[in-house]
Formats: sequence, structure tokens, C-alpha cells
Amino acid sequence: MVATLDVIFIGYASADGVAGTVSLVRDEDLVIVVDPGMVPARSAILDPLAERGLAPGDVTDVVISHHHPDHTVNIALFGEDVRIHDHWATYRRDQWESRPADGVRLSPGVTLLETPGHTPQDITTLVQTDHGVAALTHLWWYEGIPGDPRATDEERLLAERERVAALADVVVPGHGTPFRLG
Repeated sequence: MVATLDVIFIGYASADGVAGTVSLVRDEDLVIVVDPGMVPARSAILDPLAERGLAPGDVTDVVISHHHPDHTVNIALFGEDVRIHDHWATYRRDQWESRPADGVRLSPGVTLLETPGHTPQDITTLVQTDHGVAALTHLWWYEGIPGDPRATDEERLLAERERVAALADVVVPGHGTPFRLG
């Protein structure tokens, strides 16, 4: 069983503004939005969902790579029943289920990994697709960036990049176009 992945908004970081890359993952009964953060308008998230026949209430899960606003500010678009996953818990309504993220399987094709470096609390979402494994991550802002100008632990970030590169074929970076590894 493989999941489907659609990058519904390509993020950027420039002098003119910042927006996070937003992805849609579907696997079994789960409809997952990863990093619904800052975008020019909410329609940048909602319109691509509608084009795929999805309403905000159809989203079952939200994964946030880390707690910066450019990756979290639009979580509330998805209603009160959505499950939210981060580095140390799953949240739904007033319930907080503590657990480390490393190795958590949301579905057969979707696994979370703890990948600190940009922040101590970063996670990567691995998605098994027809085209290989995609890593939705902030270990890279975009293709070609040698490090991370805001990393809390640059050495750890580079080590986690190596770990993810051994597991993934494609990177969906925090602020850019997906790219193939190798």
C-alpha cells in the first residue's frame, strides 16, 4: 500500500516574505495536511484542496514539522475533529496524548521521524509513494542550501540530513520545490 502526495503550495523565504511549503497526503482513511503555515492567503491552501474534492472538514490529521508560525498559523482551518501531530504528542480537541514522534506510523505509508537541528523539536514526515519515499522536512529550506542560517544545532541538522537521505528518494523542503536526492 502506498500513499498519495500532493504538494499544494510551494513555500519561499525571501526579502519580500516567507511562506511554508504545504503538502497533502492521503493514505487509507487519512487525509493529512503537513505544515499549514503562512501563505499569501488562506485560498492558497483551501483552493487546491477543493480542486481535489476536499473540504477543510475532510482533513483528518495535521502534521507540523516544528512550532514556527510559518508552518503552523493555519492549523485551525481544519476544524475541531482534526488530529494534530508534533514532536511529542497528538492533540485532538482537549485531549493531549504524549508520545515521542520517532517511528510513529500514522498509516501504512506515513511515518514520523524526530529530526532536530533547525529546532530541537523538528520532525520529518516520510511518505511511501508510487515514486519512492518522500521526506517532508525542514532539514532543508530549499534545494542547494548548504546548511541552515537559523539552525539551533547545525551539526545535528547535518547528521539528520544524512539519516533522512538514507531513507528517502525525494525531499519536500520547508520553503521550496521538491527535489530528488543523489
